[in-house]
Amino acid sequence: MRLSNFKAASLGLQHVLAMYTGAAVVPLIVGSAIGLSGEELAYLVAIDLFMCGVATLLQVLVTKYTGVGLPVVLGCTFTAVGPMIAIGSLQGITAIYGALIASGLIILVISGWFSKIAVLFPPVVLGSVVTIIGISLIPAAINDIGGGQGAKDFGDARYLGLAGLTIVLILILNRYGTVFSKAAAVLIAVMISTLVAFGMGMIDFSPVAEASWFQMVTPFYFGVPTFNATAILTMTLVGLVSMVESTGVFLTLGEITDRRLTDKDLARGYRAEGVATIVGGIFNSFPYTTYSQNVGLVQLTGVKTRKVILFAGGFLILLGFLPKVATFTTLIPKPVLGGAMLIMFGTVAASGIRILSRVDFSKNEHVITVALALGIGLGISMNPEIVAGLPSQIRVLTDSPIVAGSLTALLLNGIFRLTGKSETADVPLAKVD
Repeated sequence: MRLSNFKAASLGLQHVLAMYTGAAVVPLIVGSAIGLSGEELAYLVAIDLFMCGVATLLQVLVTKYTGVGLPVVLGCTFTAVGPMIAIGSLQGITAIYGALIASGLIILVISGWFSKIAVLFPPVVLGSVVTIIGISLIPAAINDIGGGQGAKDFGDARYLGLAGLTIVLILILNRYGTVFSKAAAVLIAVMISTLVAFGMGMIDFSPVAEASWFQMVTPFYFGVPTFNATAILTMTLVGLVSMVESTGVFLTLGEITDRRLTDKDLARGYRAEGVATIVGGIFNSFPYTTYSQNVGLVQLTGVKTRKVILFAGGFLILLGFLPKVATFTTLIPKPVLGGAMLIMFGTVAASGIRILSRVDFSKNEHVITVALALGIGLGISMNPEIVAGLPSQIRVLTDSPIVAGSLTALLLNGIFRLTGKSETADVPLAKVD
């Protein structure tokens, strides 16, 4: 399909709007949780937008080693939010970026033969992991709905009202909106609720006026990366889950665009995500994965050309150089953000449950695998002190509830496979952004 530059740019902007909420909310959640200042938060949002563009171009433009060559837009996966908050809170922000760089390198190494180890992530394992991640994020959303951890007026009726308004707007847009407004429901709801908060005198726009119009991206903005074994293992598991999910998205887009993907195509796609994660670590941003809402837009518009996505990637890179845009995003009140987070994090958990719905629970080994994975993962999340006295060599595997729960699911599934009681692995088409 031949498109004029104007139409391609317009459709590219539509893709940016569809994924903007996820791209902006992730740095706000992570940065707020680990105590970044307003200026640091603005940088984190800006560099995330910039890297979303870079990661998108890495995936769309095909080289000998990288790029699946499909019309995909990349953004930070929500499965990385909980792990990054945990790492930043325990080991510091520099450990997050050391883990990203190391996990990205691991993804690069295994990308050529990942399909051979994907069997280790059948629905019983993948569903358990995603469910643990989603449920473990809910407390962060509740804290923001109340006004933020430590707020003197925590639970004030104004905060609960703003969060409730945000949730209701998202529900209305999803129920009665157009296909596009459904894709951008969270963004639209957050914008409306933020305007209401401004009318209530809860927002000061002076930081936007004081922010500069242009800034350069800076490698290692938050300091030289540090490398922690637990953090690296955690982010590697997140990367593996993302690769399994991305496989489903790649295959779905292949069908939409009438293109049969080969193992080499998939390997280039995995490598692009690995490179994006490494570069994200260098520029202090996030791990990146394909966004499924943009796949829906491709299907909706019927426009399958990569030219549109090239414009989208360019717009995202441009936004990364505009600190006023990023600063405006940081002014979203915590209750508004919390209302949106509650639905988005709940969606992550629901995606895990949806994956688990494909598991045959008439088999007792599957029930035991899910029960222990959730029990251990969520148990450690609720009371991390229970593993504080273990030797450091063991705590590498238990400090993170996501690692502990994931390894429990992997270990039990492996044991049942070796004893002849296994679940046939298939590629999940459900995607968690």
